Amino acid sequence: MQQKYYVFIGIIILAFLVGTFSYPNYFNNGVDYLNSKLSLNIPHFLDKPFILGLDLKGGVSLTYQADLSTVADKSSAMSGLRDVIERRVNMFGVSEPVVQVQGEDRLVVEMPGVTDIQQAIQMIGQTPYLEFSEQKSEEEIKYVENVLKQVRDIQTKEGSTIKDIEKIKDWQFALQGQSAFFKPTELNGKYLTKASVIFDQTTYKPQIQLKFNSEGADIFAEITGRNIEKPLAIFLDGFSIIDTNGDNKIDAQDAYAPIVQAKITGGEAVITGDMSNKTATSIALRLNSGALPVKIGAPISQEAVGPTLGSISLKKSLIAGFYGLIGIIIFMIVFYRLPGFLASIAIIIYIAINLSLFKLIPVTLTLAGIAGFLLSMGMALDANILIFSRIHEELKLGKGYVVALKDGQKRAWPSIRDGNLTTILVGVILFIFGTSFVKGFAFTLVISNLIGMFTAIVITNYLLKIFLGNKEPKWLWLWR
Repeated sequence: MQQKYYVFIGIIILAFLVGTFSYPNYFNNGVDYLNSKLSLNIPHFLDKPFILGLDLKGGVSLTYQADLSTVADKSSAMSGLRDVIERRVNMFGVSEPVVQVQGEDRLVVEMPGVTDIQQAIQMIGQTPYLEFSEQKSEEEIKYVENVLKQVRDIQTKEGSTIKDIEKIKDWQFALQGQSAFFKPTELNGKYLTKASVIFDQTTYKPQIQLKFNSEGADIFAEITGRNIEKPLAIFLDGFSIIDTNGDNKIDAQDAYAPIVQAKITGGEAVITGDMSNKTATSIALRLNSGALPVKIGAPISQEAVGPTLGSISLKKSLIAGFYGLIGIIIFMIVFYRLPGFLASIAIIIYIAINLSLFKLIPVTLTLAGIAGFLLSMGMALDANILIFSRIHEELKLGKGYVVALKDGQKRAWPSIRDGNLTTILVGVILFIFGTSFVKGFAFTLVISNLIGMFTAIVITNYLLKIFLGNKEPKWLWLWR
């Protein structure tokens, strides 16, 4: 059997696999029917769902306002805030969150698949702000202890209410946990570049290494210089970031603060202590996720996008894509006859391969991503048109079908290559420098263009080669 027939059989198998993986309902229904009628036990084909974005699946949209009153470089601070929030949301497994700066001091966070607004706020943290605090003076500590004693005394009295506690000056210390005994320094998450787990080369115990930027290194050196043999606490939302009681929570019971041994210069510090690998990893994760360059409070705007609205958008997108595909097939068959029919088969295989890859990678499908996919479908069609046009030109020159096919593809390849590669290059640039929303469009654009080149050059090519041989004159009209 000639090579072209082996490849043709491979194309048929590939079409069946990707088509069934993209939409396994028909196959699985057939399996159920056979199993019930013939008492068989044929397994179902893998049914992996598509991952849909906020605009197709529904989800939560939150808008935060950052406090930039003490920030000089506002643009840089907001850019850092966006990066940290996006990393934090990703850690919770939210698919393709859209985190983007709006205006000068606002941040929009969209999380597909999340329907509970309070859950979404909890994911990000109501006041996610990392700060390094030094211990208050002895007089200040005594004052705090006196306030806390007054609060406890009132709490133990029968019939006492919150109004009685509010009469005490600075009663809010009771709400601050261990942070009430510390005061913030100039150092906060804005200056922390990275926290990682390392191991002592002698004891092999885990340690936490902190790295600050150049400005943070100077501030850290000054703070440690004035706090030698004193605690330097690291707080996230007012509680120690170090989980000392092993409950995997940041709460008032976590009173531990690292003790400064000496003035630290160079922008690097190590937190040591008797901690497990799990605890050290958890602390490093909290340091990285809490390193916000500026404060944000509760969201100033919150909106839940219902799944109903998302399903309507998805339905309209699918209908538009279906009619577009039908229009393409009709156009190709009318203008290019049999080659157009074969190209239509290749386009259908192209769609199935793309959908399979979207499931396997997986790709979060948004309206922008679908737009990138449909745009690439036009590019794939354009590649086939270039090939057929060149074949027509070769046939008009009186060449035989075999020679016309080879020469036509050879002449069309430079145009196909340059057109697709420039589109792919633009897509890569958009993916590298764009926001999450733009990245979704760029990613599907690049993937779909690569698959489009494959279907035009390989699949359509071998479908045409099946008809290699001497053509009777009465059949040549199908090719011209």
